[in-house]
Amino acid sequence: MGVRAATEGEIDQLAKIWYDAWRDAHAQIVPPELTRVRTLESFRKRLQALVSDIRVVGPPRAPTGFCIVKGDELYQLFVAAQARGSGVSATLMADAESRLAESGVETAWLSCAIGNERAARFYEKCGWRRSGTMVSELETDDGHFSLEVWRYEKSLKCEV
Repeated sequence: MGVRAATEGEIDQLAKIWYDAWRDAHAQIVPPELTRVRTLESFRKRLQALVSDIRVVGPPRAPTGFCIVKGDELYQLFVAAQARGSGVSATLMADAESRLAESGVETAWLSCAIGNERAARFYEKCGWRRSGTMVSELETDDGHFSLEVWRYEKSLKCEV
């Protein structure tokens, strides 16, 4: 299963994956005000701005999941419901960790909505450790939205 760069022509499919997966994982555990502003169009706009940083799994024009890294953060990782359990998430995680390490990051981090137990189990299975909570300033069309989240970290240092 290969990971590749996303293309402009895949933004709509990726937005649908992100929207559906986000609602499935978050709609019942985050404030309704955040759910209200997390529209399909809001995800499409964010992806459009980040297209050069998006990595995907799946055939051209039919991605099944994506990840985005920003600096030392694994910023986003979402997989279509039908691809869960297929290894897509683990493949994207390995690719993200490799890119982070190659860019010189020694300790990577990610945020996880408090209560998103499925994602938390996956991160822990991949060797990430919950280091506490933090307030994340989430991007929305209405400005920033403050949300307390779990912070996960992983050392990417190569042991010699």
